[in-house]
Amino acid sequence: MTNESCILHACTLDGEGGGQMLEGAEITRLLKDETLAWVHLDATSPATRPWLHENVAYLDNIILDALLAEETRPRLLEVGNGTMMILRGVNLNENADPEDMISIRLWIDAHRIITLRRRPLKAVQDIHAQIMDGKGPRDSGEFICRLTARLFDRMEPVMATLNDSIDEIEERILDDPEPEERAEIINIRKRAIVLRRYIAPQKDVMGHLRLSEQLWLEAPHKRLLQESLDRVTRFVEDLDAIRERAQIVKDELGNALSDRLNKNLYILSVISAIFLPLGFFTGLMGINIGGMPGVNDPAAFWLFTALLLTIVSVQILIFKKLKWF
Repeated sequence: MTNESCILHACTLDGEGGGQMLEGAEITRLLKDETLAWVHLDATSPATRPWLHENVAYLDNIILDALLAEETRPRLLEVGNGTMMILRGVNLNENADPEDMISIRLWIDAHRIITLRRRPLKAVQDIHAQIMDGKGPRDSGEFICRLTARLFDRMEPVMATLNDSIDEIEERILDDPEPEERAEIINIRKRAIVLRRYIAPQKDVMGHLRLSEQLWLEAPHKRLLQESLDRVTRFVEDLDAIRERAQIVKDELGNALSDRLNKNLYILSVISAIFLPLGFFTGLMGINIGGMPGVNDPAAFWLFTALLLTIVSVQILIFKKLKWF
């Protein structure tokens, strides 16, 4: 396996929005001069660490371990004139859950951009396509601004879907609550918790980056980063609101189902109260011993039935007066 086998793509940034694809020795050469170049690596490849050791020797083992770690959380570390960043984007790959967020690891300075991924991330593909179309970033500062913007652009529909889902469930519960909807509410709340786990730290990363003193981050870049910071702050607030609403909707569902059960139990209790004296009288009149009144009277059955109806009518009047129904 050659060292170059870990390279997914590499290109220069010409300062005008375009770039040129690089291969072989050109990649190593341009990484060592002042021409701005971007190399995108496969973090799962065994050749990645040796390639970084050979071509970016100034990155110490702490940086390399962070860039190649299997499990990561968003973070930022400034070392000299460069910055190591780890960000997360929603998983929009086929048959994947958006909340299974994908990490993008970066080392970025004024002259080189090195990104690593373990799974494909559409935001990175967007930046690469922009460069090939001549509409990409012109420098390192604009690269990081566009990358974070694309990450958050991809998150927007996912957040909107979560909000719509909780709205729909809340409307269904108000109209016709069903026990099966409890599982949907729990699923939405779980998704919001998982998304917040990775999006909330990115708020700190963006805040730190916006205040960074790196020379390649100029005032226009910091204004764009402020916009990204505002968006990720709103995402965190929306996720908090979704979690709270999910709990409120779950409580509403529980209350609605309890009310329905109590109503059914109330109806059964009223029916039982009505038939309790009837059962007593019919049981009393059904005993087979001598001396039972009306045994030899042909009209006794109808008189007894009229008595029972009278008792029911009196009970209903009493229950209405007591406001039992």
